[in-house]
Formats: sequence, C-alpha cells, structure tokens
Amino acid sequence: MDACPLGTLPIRLKFRSPHRPRRLTDLLIGTSGWSYNEWVGVFYPTSSTNKLSFYSQLYKTAEVDSSFYAFPSKGLVLGWARYTPDDFVFSVKLPQLLTHEKKLEPSKGVEADLIRFLSLLKPLIATGKLGPILIQLPPSFTYQSDADKLKTFILKAPEDIRFAVEFRHPSWLREDVWSFLRAKNVANVIVDEPLLPPDTVTTADFAFIRWHGRGSRPWYNYRYGDKELDGWVPKVKEVTARVKKTFGYFNNHFRGFAVENSLKMMEKLGTSNFRQKEAASRATRFIDSGGRDEGEGSILEFMDKGRS
Repeated sequence: MDACPLGTLPIRLKFRSPHRPRRLTDLLIGTSGWSYNEWVGVFYPTSSTNKLSFYSQLYKTAEVDSSFYAFPSKGLVLGWARYTPDDFVFSVKLPQLLTHEKKLEPSKGVEADLIRFLSLLKPLIATGKLGPILIQLPPSFTYQSDADKLKTFILKAPEDIRFAVEFRHPSWLREDVWSFLRAKNVANVIVDEPLLPPDTVTTADFAFIRWHGRGSRPWYNYRYGDKELDGWVPKVKEVTARVKKTFGYFNNHFRGFAVENSLKMMEKLGTSNFRQKEAASRATRFIDSGGRDEGEGSILEFMDKGRS
C-alpha cells in the first residue's frame, strides 16, 4: 500500500484569483457516474462504445460514484487520468466504508482509510484532474450524535484537498455547522431531493450541487421537466456568482434522464455548444419515443459534424 501522512500529498489544485469576475465558464456540470448500460441509445452509440472516452468528449466533469462501493484500483484511476482530456475533472465519492460502516469513528481507523484513498487518487492529483471529494453522510448521521466525529474527520483531513459534505438529515442545517465548514473551506452540498430543502447555502470558495430527482423508491428514478430546470437556473447563477468554481451533477441516471437533464441545464444556462445541444435533443427524442433506437448513424453523424 502506497501511503503518506495526511497533509503531505503532492497536491497542486489552484483556484482562480478572487478578484476576477465570476463567470459561468467557472461552472462544470456533469452526471453522477457514466458507466450505465441503459444509456446505450439515449447517449452512447453502441454497447461496445468506450463510455468514459465518449462521455469526456461532451462533458468536462464527472462524479465518480463507484468509489462509494469500493476503493478503486490504481490501474483504474490511472485510466481515468490517462484517457480523458487535460481539462477534465473528477469529483470522487468517499467510500461508504468510512461514512456508512465506520461512520467516521476515529477509533475505527478512518484516518488511515482516508490516507489510503487519497494515495490511490494520486494520478488525478498529479494531472490536476481531482475535483472535490464528496462526503455523503448516511441519513442516520445526526448533528446531536455525530457532530464531533464529522468535525474530527475534517480537522484531520488535508487542507489542500477540496471536500464537500452532503447532509442527509435536517438536524445539520444550522448556522454553527455552516460556520465550521466556512472556517475549513469545506462545501455544503446543495441538493434537490424530496426530504431536504434546496437551500443554496455556500460555505467554501467552491460550490457543489447534486440533483437527485424528486421521485420515490428511489428518488433518482425521475425526469426533470423544463419548468423544474428553469427554476434552478437563477439559483445556479446566484451560487456561481458567490464562489470561484461550481460543480454540479445530476444523479437521476435511470433511462438516461441525467444525460438529458444535465445537457438541457447547460443549454438553459447558455454554456452548451453545438454537440451538447445535439446530444440533448437526441436524448429527448429517444426517451420520448419509449427507448426506440433511431439508428446508430444519427449520433455518429453529429459527432462528425462537431469535428468540422
């Protein structure tokens, strides 16, 4: 195992000067995960398409969801770094071993687990492709019983890595929590989900937004409508104006809804290019048709147009 003390990893993540104006070019929107077979047709041309390579032609960021279930291998992380464009950024979800099984309990070795996890991410760190680490807390994790554990974990985490905390219980939505996160430059994850309010509280010089969906069993089996996306446009602009960088991810991956909604959000914000608009239109047509494939040629054709 290749480990090193917390805070000594050779990280070079630079932020823009706070004196420069905030622009929507400082906003990165993507999806939570990309390796979904159900996205074939709606997004990927064929089942044999290299998903990450294709995805990274149309997006500049992705949230790694698989790391929540297991530590990634060194080779896998090296592939993420090697086979994506130079300006591509990964936000990576902290393994559930730390958050859900050990519940950030210091006596259970979570500090060593964090060292191991960050060591595995060195290829992303070395290439400048590591975005925030997402700490998604379990719903059972409450302010009253677990505040000290979260505080201890954050205090021991390296300050040169960006962290974002997603609370799943309303007891955390309080000013002293925001004050602590601001002091450590840790982002409060802004969420759209059924149980918590979509408050746009920012606590760091970057922001992190997750659109889970508003469905039931599960939430993320949900397709946002145009009016719902329209309602988020001024919120995203407001958040982006307050921070140096904003990361936003759609987690509603069922049937490719995340692809359609993320690309549409970019279009509504005025940040999408021709290829992204074409991909959004294709996703909408595919979903509206009940998943009937219009033929591989249509998406390959627009990829060729984008190169010209």
